[in-house]
Amino acid sequence: MGAVLSGSVLIAPARAQPSPPRTGFETSHGARWTSRAEETAFLATVDKASPRVAVDRIGTTAQGRPLRLVRVGADSAPADPAHATRNTMLLVCSQHGDEPSGREACLSTVRRFAYAKDDATRDFLKRTDVLVVPTANPDGRAADTRTNSQGLDINRDHIALESAEARAMAAVIRDWAPDTVYDLHEYSPTAPYYMKDVLTLWPRNLNTADTVRHEGRTLSNGHVRPSAEAAGYSTGDYGIWTDPETGEPVEQVAGDGQERILRNTVGVKNSVGLLVETRTDPLTDEEEADPALNNRRRVGSHLASLNGALGYVTRRRDRIEAVTTTARLAGYADRGPVYLGGADNDPAEENEILRDPPCGYRLDAARYGEVEDELALHGVRVRPDSGSAGGVLVPLRQSARALVPLLLDERAAYRLTTGRPADDC
Repeated sequence: MGAVLSGSVLIAPARAQPSPPRTGFETSHGARWTSRAEETAFLATVDKASPRVAVDRIGTTAQGRPLRLVRVGADSAPADPAHATRNTMLLVCSQHGDEPSGREACLSTVRRFAYAKDDATRDFLKRTDVLVVPTANPDGRAADTRTNSQGLDINRDHIALESAEARAMAAVIRDWAPDTVYDLHEYSPTAPYYMKDVLTLWPRNLNTADTVRHEGRTLSNGHVRPSAEAAGYSTGDYGIWTDPETGEPVEQVAGDGQERILRNTVGVKNSVGLLVETRTDPLTDEEEADPALNNRRRVGSHLASLNGALGYVTRRRDRIEAVTTTARLAGYADRGPVYLGGADNDPAEENEILRDPPCGYRLDAARYGEVEDELALHGVRVRPDSGSAGGVLVPLRQSARALVPLLLDERAAYRLTTGRPADDC
């Protein structure tokens, strides 16, 4: 229909607004997962349609697939992490390529933020920038494997940073210093001890500030689990088998304090972190007969849990920022022990505790050359060592204080290299 004349004013017909894009998972009603090409088209459409969203390429996998970061803000996408002063939340989706439901939940959440008109979502974005890595392991997703194409488990690579995927995430965490990091996974149950629909776990590493760990537990037990339970899903602690009759712990089979696991790495780096695992196997005869029904339940449980995380940030935003800021500044005081082992439910042995850590570690030119890039990706400060041509001193007096010995001490299990303890920093 052409323009019409109303009185003396020429009025053009209203243009129909394009519909928000749908993922391959949604168009198939859960019969299959979204392909890489569909994800690319989906994100391009969202990026073009909404000024709130921007999509960046932050790396490339060993097989040449892009690693993407989606930035979401209130009126426009946050652009400059160097001047970021707002609360920031990072979603890391499907680090393990054979755990696709978290990826689907993240893609639909990006769309929700991009097109939202309701006051609650708009108010959330006015005070919180959201970062999303929608497919943290593209090669693994293409092959439907836990590891990446190099055989590396990305979620055991957040200290060594041997994979392009972990390096890209380290750079995002360094540059944006997110207050909250939410890591989406799936798990296979073990009957009858380990069968909850949703399992969660906060940073267990003992180098996480007590207040940061407390916030992780609050995120888990006070918000994510209640949200999942309100939607009809059962919940529990990740990695803990429980007696089906009493609910008492039987055995810990996963979920320790290793610093190389993302939820622990971000805790050491002073972000509130949470691992969320949803159950993969069919729960009913109907789900057994119809994989699409099972797939939709898997994604639905992630969305219900994620709603709890968004509610947590809404209600405790000021407290979260105060806790993470204080923890980051505490490293400059250079006080207190550093733990090379143990967890919040497993006290460290005496030989795993640096009760009086050195003031720093010296690296000669050769050793520094081997780990210079990794230290920079971790955001660790160094300065030239006057006693060694080309060598550096890595002081503990910095925001990353607790991280430095985990990277450089000869007793640290996952160290990058061995530094020489210094007592004259």
